[in-house]
Amino acid sequence: MTELQFSDSVVVHVDPARLYALISDVTRMGEWSPQCRACWWDDGDGPTVGGWFTGRNETAERTWETRSQVVAATPDREFAWEVNNGWVRWGFTLTPEGPNTRLTESWTFLPKGIAGFHDRYGADAENQIAIRTLAATDGIPATLAAIKRSAEAQ
Repeated sequence: MTELQFSDSVVVHVDPARLYALISDVTRMGEWSPQCRACWWDDGDGPTVGGWFTGRNETAERTWETRSQVVAATPDREFAWEVNNGWVRWGFTLTPEGPNTRLTESWTFLPKGIAGFHDRYGADAENQIAIRTLAATDGIPATLAAIKRSAEAQ
């Protein structure tokens, strides 16, 4: 089995409050992610713990939607969500570094997701998990670089 968590970080030349406002607006994720094409809030929940949003993802092989729930929303410090009722956790943490902010994006494939993939994909589960892991490890640095460009251009 592959490593089921990954994180990376980048220093962004903006303060944590400005950066948090940007990354907690999931409707902008399609601008930054190499796989996510769009996100929208369900029923107007917004970026608060318990809020739900839907994301549309695309690869060369397929297009699909997921539902996610916000599990951490601490202004200027952390914004995170879980996909599919606890299958995968994605999040951002913000750490002040002088006038700048270290932005860390993390991804963890949770036990409920591993079991769900085994139920859904059977003998192909490990291969499907490896595909998702590669997408996360390739996508996180690209997403961070795009967020940095966007934040510093404002």
